[in-house]
Order: sequence, then C-alpha cells, then structure tokens
Amino acid sequence: MRSLIFLVTFLYLNPVYSAIDDWTSYGKDSGGGHFSKADEITPENVKKLKKIWVHRSGDYKGGANSAGVKGGEYQTSFQATPLLVDDTLFYCTSYNRVFALNPETGEEKWVFDPKLKKGGRAILACRGLSSWKDQTKLKSDSCYHKIIGVTIDAELFSIDGKNGKLCKDFGDNGKVNLREGLGKHPALYYWSNSPPAIINEKIVVGGSVIDNLSTDIPGGVVRAFDIRTGKLSWYWDPIPPNEATLMDDKGNPLYRRGTANVWSIISADPDLNMVYLPTGNASPDYYGGHREGLEEYSSSVVALNAETGKLVWSFQTVHHDIWDYDVPSQPTFYEFERDGKVIKALAQTTKTGLTFLLNRETGEPIFPVEEKKVPQGAIEGDYVSKTQPFPSKPAPLNPIYFDPDEAFGFTFWDRGYCKRTAKKLRNEGLFTPPSLQGSIHYPSGVGGNNWGGPAIDHERNIMVVNTNNMASLIVMVPREDCTKPLEELSINKNQVRFTNIELNEGAPYCNLRSMGFFSPLGVPCTKPPWGTLTAIDLNNGEHLWNVPLGTSKDLAPFPFWWIKGSPNMGGPTVTASGVTFIGATSDHYLRAFNTETGEEIAKFRLPTGAHATPMTYTNNKGKQFVVIAAGGHWAIGTPASDHLIAFALPENN
Repeated sequence: MRSLIFLVTFLYLNPVYSAIDDWTSYGKDSGGGHFSKADEITPENVKKLKKIWVHRSGDYKGGANSAGVKGGEYQTSFQATPLLVDDTLFYCTSYNRVFALNPETGEEKWVFDPKLKKGGRAILACRGLSSWKDQTKLKSDSCYHKIIGVTIDAELFSIDGKNGKLCKDFGDNGKVNLREGLGKHPALYYWSNSPPAIINEKIVVGGSVIDNLSTDIPGGVVRAFDIRTGKLSWYWDPIPPNEATLMDDKGNPLYRRGTANVWSIISADPDLNMVYLPTGNASPDYYGGHREGLEEYSSSVVALNAETGKLVWSFQTVHHDIWDYDVPSQPTFYEFERDGKVIKALAQTTKTGLTFLLNRETGEPIFPVEEKKVPQGAIEGDYVSKTQPFPSKPAPLNPIYFDPDEAFGFTFWDRGYCKRTAKKLRNEGLFTPPSLQGSIHYPSGVGGNNWGGPAIDHERNIMVVNTNNMASLIVMVPREDCTKPLEELSINKNQVRFTNIELNEGAPYCNLRSMGFFSPLGVPCTKPPWGTLTAIDLNNGEHLWNVPLGTSKDLAPFPFWWIKGSPNMGGPTVTASGVTFIGATSDHYLRAFNTETGEEIAKFRLPTGAHATPMTYTNNKGKQFVVIAAGGHWAIGTPASDHLIAFALPENN
C-alpha cells in the first residue's frame, strides 16, 4: 500500500501527461505537447468565441515592419505562453517582469520586476515560466509554491507564487548568476529566454548565445540546480567524452567555449528519470573549419540522466551543421503501440522541415533513418559531411529544393528578378554549402520548423505543426574584404535592404545573410504557401493533411491580400474536443482548425501578430478560456505590442 501511495504521489507531482486542467509547464506537461483535456469549445461552437479580457503590461518597444537595433536595443517580441496553477495565471513579459492574474477576469494580483538591464541586448523576449510546489511545506508557508524563471541578464530566479516576492533562501537572495563559469564576455553574448525544466527537485536550464559575432562565445553548458537552495547539482558540458571540463584554482568549472548551446525548451520524463535537450550548432553558423571537438552533440537531441547529468544517448539531426539548422523546439513526448508493446517516444521537429520520431528510452528511430549523399564543395578551410540523416517517415514538412523556374513575384518584373538571381547562386537543394558566390539555403535558418514546436493530440495520436516555406541567402566574404560597404559586397543592390553583415570574429570569413530571399517588392521569391499547418498520424508516420496557414493580409498591400499561407513564428495547441488553436502568422489572427480534417473553422482578429503558443483551461464551472499573447515579431514584420488576450464562449452559448 505504501508503494502505491508513493507512486500516485510521485506521478501527481511529476506529470508527463497531466490529468488535471492546470497548465503547469510551458508545453502543458513536462514533455510538451500543448494538449488540453478541455472540451467545452468544440469544432461546432468555436466560431462563437468572444474576447473576454485583455491584459497589457506596457513592456514593449518597436514599430511595424522594423527589425534590428533601435536606440541600443532590439524590438521586443512577446512570446510567452502563460501557466495556470490552481486559481492564478502567471506570465512573463519581454522585459522579464512576471504578472499574476485572475484567470477569469485578467485582473492583476501582483507583479515581480527583476530590474532588467535592457540596453544593448540581442533580443528581448521571454517564452515562459516554470512552477513547483514544495510538499514539505504547508500551503500557508512562504515559497510553498515557487515560480521559476530566467532573464535576458542570464539570471535564474525563484519567487513566491502567492505574492511574487523573491525566495531569499534560493541562491543569492532569490537569484542565481548563470554567467558563472562562462568566462569573460559582453552581456550581449549570452542570455536566457526559455523556461527551465523541473524534475526530481532540480531546475535544469540552458542558455542562448549570440549568432555569427565571434568564435569565442560562451559555452553551451546545461546545468541543474537544487530547487530549494539554488546550489549547483550537476552540469553537462557538451564536449567529447574523452575530454574533461577545466577547473579554476578554487575547483569551480570553466566550461568549454564555443560549444553547441541549448536555447530552446528542455523536456523531462520523471518516470524514466531523464531530461531531453534540443541543441544548436557551434558558432558561427556558416563556417566550421575551427570546430574540432565542438560538434559531438551539435544539432542533436541529447538525453541525460536527470539525477547525475550523465549522457544516456544522443541523436544528431545534422552532421557538421554549417546552415544554422539547430534543433529549435522542445522534444515532444507521445506513446504508441507496436506489436502489442507500448513504446515511449518523442517527436523532434527541425529547421530543415525533417521530423525525427525517436524511442525516448534508447534514442533509436521509430522509422528507419537513412544517411543520404548531399552536395559537396565547402569553402577553403572548411568541409561538408558526405551524408546527412533523412527519416523515411514522416515525409518532409516543406519542399527541400528551390526551383528557379517556379520563382514567385507579384509582377512579371519581380518574378524575373527572383529567377535570374537564383540562377547565379549555388542552389543544389537542402544542405547546399555556403559559398563565396552566394548560396540559397532552403529552407532558411528560420525554418522549416522553429521554437513553437508541435502539438500532439494524445487521444488521437495526431501531431500538428506549423512550417515556413522560405529561402535565405548566404554569401561568405574573405576576412580582408569584411570592411567593405554592404552595397559593394551584396549580391546586387536590390538585396541590400534585406541583408546584414555578420562579423564572425576569429574565423577567416565574415558572411552576408538575407533572412529571406525577396524580390525588389519585398515579396518572398519562393512559391506560396509561405506557411503551412500539417497533421501527422504518429501511429504510421503518414501525413494526414497539409493546409496553408494565414494569408498575405497585413504583410502585402491591398489588393495582394489573397495569397494563402504566410510566414509564421509560434506554435499550436490542441484540445480533446478536436480543435487546434494557433496564431503565429504574419496576418493578425488567432485561428481554429479541425484537428482531424485540417479545415479552418474560425478566426479572430488580433491587434498584431501572435507569435507565441496559445494555452487553454477551464474554471471550476467548466467554462473554457483560450489565452494568446499578441506582441509582434521583428523577423516576421509584425508590430510590437503587449496584448495578452482571453477568449471564451458567451453565456448560454
């Protein structure tokens, strides 16, 4: 009996798939999935949803269709998915403030301000928070319920869920400095904006690094801290197994610089006592001639023992990644039956648009993965892997070759520009190496798929995921030419306004990067749809449906609003009733789709783009709410804002 009570208690405190309505982790559960059992809102009545409340923090900066540094800082992007724990909604703003709200009215209960140093940052965003209850305390005790978060200043904090005050016995008066052991570096080089994972009374956290600025960036160490004290429990330094982490003269670790980092969302499986890391590629993104010893675990899914931090298995999705094809999304758990046996699995979406379905106990692919030959011919000093892994199932979520003869434009003139430019560049499909003449990378470094990740309907075993269908342009520039004007280095004058110079200090090349391959009118040269929503049957790996996501409204001038499928950034949420909710698009809508058929069944106008993942919950009377952050995104060209919006069915619907 005692063992049964312990098991029930353990599963309650550490759910993999939550059986309660609270939204206690970024992805709803510790293994992601964004799946809610809420079912008041159905495919039949979802059109009746009405805006119930709006909360605005005031924490935003920037304007429409702007990108890059403005007044010493980047435009904000409000990317948070709130938590619901008991009767309180918690969310973080782009300035890392934490708000506690009444989930039925949006009324503020309290606010925590970490006093962020906003100037000179690479990005201002917070994707979410983490939650934990200390069962050794009474509910009335301080810090019985803890809200855990990270900041752009690379601080880990723990606050009391009742009042937002720092838990003083955690770290240094409630905070832990995540820069320790990373060596000297500008604040711009390292930050945190993804919520930590929590497992077995440990907080597991990674961090983000600046792209394409230097080879000498902070390391990608992943660390676990005691959730009560903030003391370091273990660290995983992503270096080869035969190497050891250096120590200072006091015995403190000095983590290897330039290694692959974990900037996205970590998953945790308390039943298997494992955490799952989605890793990025070593820096800089497009040159890797210096990376010996830095790539053992780059662009991979890595499984660690949650108690010790020791490696259990790893699976690499891209070998010697020189395309910025890092693993961008949370490893997402699901289960299915094969030959009478239930297999614990995970789905990993990637920027290439390839999806890897893996056994999460062993790392073995669920369906065969084949090493296929890819384009060769790297720039001097670098090399290209002879093969790359391609899953047999599912099929790619986007095309993997840009055909110049199918280039797109609003007019004959700009369509012709796209075709002519494409024929001057290296263009051999997925994994075309960066080059001096310029290369088309398709899909772009934005994806394919990005951090929004998939949603999984655990009752139907359907995965739903949003995808970009965009190309980017990369030109490698010898170091001696890197001080020349952008106009002189760029492919042509029409591409200059879409292009940035990235310095790559320490490497023999800098590079030019156009995040999109655009016509002179600012139209993507790839044929629409530029964004899609796809459903995959996880039992057999087959696509169930694929539909355009969004329109060109708010992206293109009238009368060019008719194009279906827009650039997108964010993710979906699915419910037990068979409704998929998603914002993400460049047009300003929250949409609802039928999970089984892909039919768009409703859409709701928003003040700006909603580049976050929605969440949903019910109150104690069974009334269901859907909440989405609408705050714009500089990379998509949608205006910055701070709207957190709740929808629900009207009374007596």
